[in-house]
Amino acid sequence: MFNFENTELIILFILIPLMIFIFMWNRRIYAINLKKFGNINVIKNLMPDSSKYIPFIKMGIYVLVAIALIFILCRPRTEGTKEETTNAGNEIFIILDVSNSMLASASEDQNATSRLQKAKMMLEKLINNLKNDRIGLIVFAGNAYLQLPMTSDVVSAKQYIEIISTDMVPSQGTAISEAIELASNAFTVDETKHKAIILITDCEDHDGLAVEAASKVAKQNIQVDVIGLGSTKGMPIPINEERTEFLKDFNGETVSTALNENLAKEIAKAGNGIYVDGNSTSAVNNILAQLNKLAKTQLKIDRYDATSEQFPFYAWIAVIFLLIDIFILDKKVSWLRNIKFFSKE
Repeated sequence: MFNFENTELIILFILIPLMIFIFMWNRRIYAINLKKFGNINVIKNLMPDSSKYIPFIKMGIYVLVAIALIFILCRPRTEGTKEETTNAGNEIFIILDVSNSMLASASEDQNATSRLQKAKMMLEKLINNLKNDRIGLIVFAGNAYLQLPMTSDVVSAKQYIEIISTDMVPSQGTAISEAIELASNAFTVDETKHKAIILITDCEDHDGLAVEAASKVAKQNIQVDVIGLGSTKGMPIPINEERTEFLKDFNGETVSTALNENLAKEIAKAGNGIYVDGNSTSAVNNILAQLNKLAKTQLKIDRYDATSEQFPFYAWIAVIFLLIDIFILDKKVSWLRNIKFFSKE
């Protein structure tokens, strides 16, 4: 099966007819301007090396190169073989905080790994161990968004995690309750399936309804586990990659952000789950141990081989045609000079 990773970039193909239109319009203007100098047949004799066909050939090459480059940007792929199996597992929704505070250091070292990067590394390790489970992904800041519906496709889940950033949610805040509610509604309707939510955040909750939301879903037999990221000591929020500039308030004071560990523990308790310190080396193992306590349900798992990237093929096409273009001069080719492609009867 052939598909594109970046389907939103397919719209770039509209540039192809635009390129052709601009080229044809340019040729028309060129012909009009040429006639201003006098009789066109006389002028052609004054330009013996000017080729009538080379510009069209070169334009054809540019169009093919542009098509190949667009294919590269869209990342064409072929899916591997699909295999269906039935295994005992659970449905798990991962809820990840992507507010700006997650850019702050995950520890008391200002230059250490950010909370968001730490979360992504933990998620990759966690997903590698959820082989018989179905997983979904929700990101949130001021609002919550479903990033990945419930799936057994581990490869897709990892790809979604790689592209997560704080730019994904336009409004700032920490709407934990909204994210928990969204997750509860996104699980399958089957009440026999055992479900869990893994909340990864620094718990700077702004709506104050997170504990209530966790208690509500716990009554629906959905367990809520919390991984707290960050230091309880306030850390600045960097606004550039070099971490030399930091977020300031209206008074010009540096904004600091700290892990609200007490709230994180309250959410986990209300959700019949556990709280885990994200800086602990056993954080992922503790979460896995907690998930293993849930009774397993027979789930249909769809497995795919790793996707095969096809963009190198189109990259070679672009390179080959660009090399060809280098050797095609704008003047007539000597060995084609005497060939008449069109003759008058």
